[in-house]
Amino acid sequence: MFSGATQLSMDVKGRLAIPAKHRDALTSGGESEVVLTAHPHRCLILYPKEAWLPIQTKLTSLSSFNPQTSALQRMIVGQADVLTLDSVGRLSVNPVLRKFARLDKEVMIVGQGSHFELWDVVAWDAQLEKLMDTDNLLIPQELEGFSL
Repeated sequence: MFSGATQLSMDVKGRLAIPAKHRDALTSGGESEVVLTAHPHRCLILYPKEAWLPIQTKLTSLSSFNPQTSALQRMIVGQADVLTLDSVGRLSVNPVLRKFARLDKEVMIVGQGSHFELWDVVAWDAQLEKLMDTDNLLIPQELEGFSL
């Protein structure tokens, strides 16, 4: 399970050093490949490959005749990049995905249970500010009655 938020620095070649505490979990079970792709919230999502495959299967099984579905397929599956961490635990983010998520030097890696989100630090801070604005803090119906 992936949790926590960590600020990372991306080098000029687009490489991010994945924290050691997450590296082993991402590549567990002898699987060294991970999948990095675009998310509609303009961040990137990072999955262990074995966790990604059922998602890809589900998305590609949907009708491509539906314009919204095919647009999501193009964004998510079409931009999915299968990667291997290098010998020091770095992940190379390709230029297309860096441009999509507007990633610059400072990047947040944010655990989401089954995967990570990668955000430009400025965009991440804006997300948090928007969430903390009590006028925008609407609790979804499925969380009514839920307590921390």
